[in-house]
Amino acid sequence: MASLFSGRVLIRNNSDQDELDTEAELSRRLENRLVLLFFGAGSCPECQAFARILRDFFVRLTDEFYVLRAAQVALVYVSQDLTEEQQDLFLRDMPEKWFFLPFEDDLRRDLGRQFSVERLPAVVVLKPSGDVLTLDAADEIRRLGPACFANWQEAAEVLDRSFLQPEDLDDPAPRSLTEPLRRCKYRVDPAARSARGRGRAGGSGQEGEAEGEAAGLF
Repeated sequence: MASLFSGRVLIRNNSDQDELDTEAELSRRLENRLVLLFFGAGSCPECQAFARILRDFFVRLTDEFYVLRAAQVALVYVSQDLTEEQQDLFLRDMPEKWFFLPFEDDLRRDLGRQFSVERLPAVVVLKPSGDVLTLDAADEIRRLGPACFANWQEAAEVLDRSFLQPEDLDDPAPRSLTEPLRRCKYRVDPAARSARGRGRAGGSGQEGEAEGEAAGLF
């Protein structure tokens, strides 16, 4: 998963704005976790409304006030803001455990094209391997809240080592009878998955990019 940001810097949304600028730091923060890429902009009213929902969703999964142990999830805000001031203002009230890309990093725009983001807000959920679990989970987060994380975790086969006996680490038992159904629900079409590596190609890609530019996304 860290390979998506290889050679880049991720910044933590805390007062010190700690930087993850080495492969070891990126791996430590992203390894064996579901990674949520949140595409949004402070100038977008829908993004502002959804951000409050997403903030509560994330806090309820990671804050010790709600859970005994933080869920294996990381969130990266992929800003589509027009200015750095808008980005900073948008992040001001968001959780300190969120990460974001520096405003000057062109990867902010490239990821939008890579994952075919055509509207804001959008949340792309990635497995620890970097494969796409779902291309837009915004509606699911609105409907189900933190409950949808268990579905993603099971479908992505995130290994929760804290609940396994030492002898079971290499051969964990099936999590539940519903696991095959969850895998089917979150199965991504191979064509969509391949977009992660090369972006959109051919005519359809050009049309999608044109739509994104017209909407001011990229």
